[in-house]
Amino acid sequence: MQVLPAMNGGGVERGVIDVAAALVQAGWRAIVASAGGPLVRDLMRAGATHVTLPIDARNPFLFRRNARLIAAAAREHDVSLIHARSRAPAWAARGAARSLGVPFVTTFHGWYSHSNPAKRYYNSIMLKGDRVIAISQFIAKHIRTVYRINDDRIVTIPRGVDSATFDPAAVSAPRLARLSKAWRLPDGVPVIMLPGRLTRWKGQRVLLEALPRLRHRDFVCVIIGGSGGHTRYARELEDLVAERQLERHVRFVDHESDMAAAYMLADVVVSASTDPEAFGRVSAEAQAMGRPVVATSHGGTMETVMPGETGWLVPPNDPDLLATYLDQALDLDSAAREVLARRARTHILRNFSLQGMCAATLDVYRSLVFPKAPR
Repeated sequence: MQVLPAMNGGGVERGVIDVAAALVQAGWRAIVASAGGPLVRDLMRAGATHVTLPIDARNPFLFRRNARLIAAAAREHDVSLIHARSRAPAWAARGAARSLGVPFVTTFHGWYSHSNPAKRYYNSIMLKGDRVIAISQFIAKHIRTVYRINDDRIVTIPRGVDSATFDPAAVSAPRLARLSKAWRLPDGVPVIMLPGRLTRWKGQRVLLEALPRLRHRDFVCVIIGGSGGHTRYARELEDLVAERQLERHVRFVDHESDMAAAYMLADVVVSASTDPEAFGRVSAEAQAMGRPVVATSHGGTMETVMPGETGWLVPPNDPDLLATYLDQALDLDSAAREVLARRARTHILRNFSLQGMCAATLDVYRSLVFPKAPR
C-alpha cells in the first residue's frame, strides 16, 4: 500500500501511479490510500485500487485516528507492506505498519526545510522506514549530513522519465500546432521555456532578469506553471515584464498537460531554481526530448545535466551568466543541436528511466516482503 495526502497533479502522484502500474504488471496487487483527487482515475486505469481516507491533514492530533484508518484498510486488502510518500500521512502509516507487523518504507521526495528542531523532528518520520528511498544522490547526502543517518537502510533510486511519453518521435504535428496557436508563437522565432509552478524559488524572476541581457533580440519566452495561490508573486512577475518592456516576448501559461509537445516547441529549456531541486524533473524530461537545458548548479540537477554535453549549469541567482548560456544554446546550428539531442536522450534513458526506477523500487519491496533466510 502506497500512502500519500491526495492524488492531485504532481511528481509524487505520478511516481505513485508508475509504481502501482509496475506492481500490477509484475502480478502484485497495488493499493493506494489518499484523500482522493483527479489522478485517481489514472491510478485505476493502471489497475490499482484506491482507498479514500482523510489522511491529508497535518494536525498531529489526528495521526492516531489516521493510523487506525490506514491499518483497517491495509488489513481489509491483506497488505504486506506500507510505503509512505509524504510526511503527514507517514506519521500515521508507520503506526499502522507497526500494529500490523508489516514492513514500512518511506521515500524522501524533497529537501524539506529543517531550520529548527521542530521541523527536523517533523521531517524525521521519513527516516523511520525499514528502507528509506532517496530520489537522488543529493538527497541521500542531505539525509546523512543533516539527520546523521548513515546506514544501509538508505537506498538511492532516482526518479524515472517515461521514455514512451517523452519521445520526440511520438509527438504529432497536430499536437505541436495546437500549442503553437494557443501560445501565439510566431513562425521561426526561438522559444525559451521555463516549466515550474509560480513560486519564488523556481526562479522565474531570475530568467526575466536575464532576458534583456540576451544578444538575441528576437525570441519568445514561455513560462508554464499555475500560481497555486501565489497571486502576489504572479503579479510581481507581470510587473517585471512590463518594467523590462518584455510584453511582446513573454507568455505565461497557467497549466499544460501535454508537456512532451511543449518541450518539442522549445529551443532551450530553463530550470532556474534558487533552492536545490531534489531531483530536477524538468531538466531530465527536457533532455529525454532532446532539448538543450540551462539549469542551476546545485541539488539533483547536477546529476542529470552533463555540462557542455547536454546543457549548461549556472550558479543560482546569476542572470548575467544565464543570459550568456541561453545565447550559446540559441546559437547552436542544426548539426550541433542534433548531436546534443541524441546525447541527451541517450543519457537520460540509460541512467534515469522509468523502468529502472520501478524495477529498483519493486526490488526494495521484495527484499522486505521476502527476506532471504540467514545462512
